[in-house]
Amino acid sequence: MLDDLVNQIETRFQSLEAELSDPAVIGDRERFTAASRAYRELEPAAKLAAEYRRASDDAAGARELLAEDGDDAEVREMLRTATERLEAIEEEIRIAMVERDPNDDKNVIIEIRPGVGGDEAGLWAGDLYRMLTRYAERRGFKIEPLDIGDGTYTFAVKGDGAYSVFKFEGGTHRVQRVPETESQGRIHTSTATVAVLPEADDVEVEIDQNDLQIDVYRSSGPGGQSVNTTDSAVRITHKPSGIVVSMQDEKSQLQNREKAMRVLRARMYERALAEQQAEVAASRSAQVGAGERSEKIRTYNYGERRVKDHRINLLLHNLDGILMGELDEFTDALQDDEKRRRLEDAA
Repeated sequence: MLDDLVNQIETRFQSLEAELSDPAVIGDRERFTAASRAYRELEPAAKLAAEYRRASDDAAGARELLAEDGDDAEVREMLRTATERLEAIEEEIRIAMVERDPNDDKNVIIEIRPGVGGDEAGLWAGDLYRMLTRYAERRGFKIEPLDIGDGTYTFAVKGDGAYSVFKFEGGTHRVQRVPETESQGRIHTSTATVAVLPEADDVEVEIDQNDLQIDVYRSSGPGGQSVNTTDSAVRITHKPSGIVVSMQDEKSQLQNREKAMRVLRARMYERALAEQQAEVAASRSAQVGAGERSEKIRTYNYGERRVKDHRINLLLHNLDGILMGELDEFTDALQDDEKRRRLEDAA
């Protein structure tokens, strides 16, 4: 019964409010952080529960008035409005209470690589990097470059709920435009792949050091004269899985090794998730595919200044704003779609 669910929401929300005002909880950073996160997560459902109570009272009051005077058109309209709102709120509450992805609060590591399209695909990968980093900045997240160069971009996005926002960017992004190098004015179709990996802690991924092959070599990218004279670049191979991570952005071998281990842990964690649940959309292989033009989650059409997300069939005519990081409308719609699908699976 919905009344029981509303009671549970109200009781839990009141309990969290009491915790957040308890000096013992306030003095315990870990408990206070957990309670604050739970409060924020439950707050939308609590607001809906309060609205449900108001609509229920309105409907009950209208029924009482109609029992006395069944011909009052205004009261009948009030009952109809309250009843329709109750039906809508019921679905909204159930969606709000759907179990969240356990990785939603994590930081993420994002990898962008050119797909199909030659040099134009490399330029498009750079455009996606700027788009996603601008979006992160707009959302108040911190960006940490990990390995930028040779047309590929690996970086971390840090902040509460980063994965819940950026997980929807994983996949093949297709662009249709006239390249700057095209003298004939012909439209080309190119792609770049984006992998979004929840960043794993040491305790979540157990890596046997004996399974690692660590090679050091001289960096070949930009960075000054010292880049080519010191063995600062690091390549780590996880022999059982075949995963290889290379890092050379830092001049310090130790720093490159630490960054490479972070990426390795994220890839292994994501692989474990994919093995546990083959249908998990965050699977790196599902996100990246082969970079073919047909394997697309979104198409950016420069000629018509529009962007279409093929997963939810959402078309927006705001290409310039989207490339500047205005992705909120896509994220909101994809989050709603995810909640509805989770609700259907739980039914």
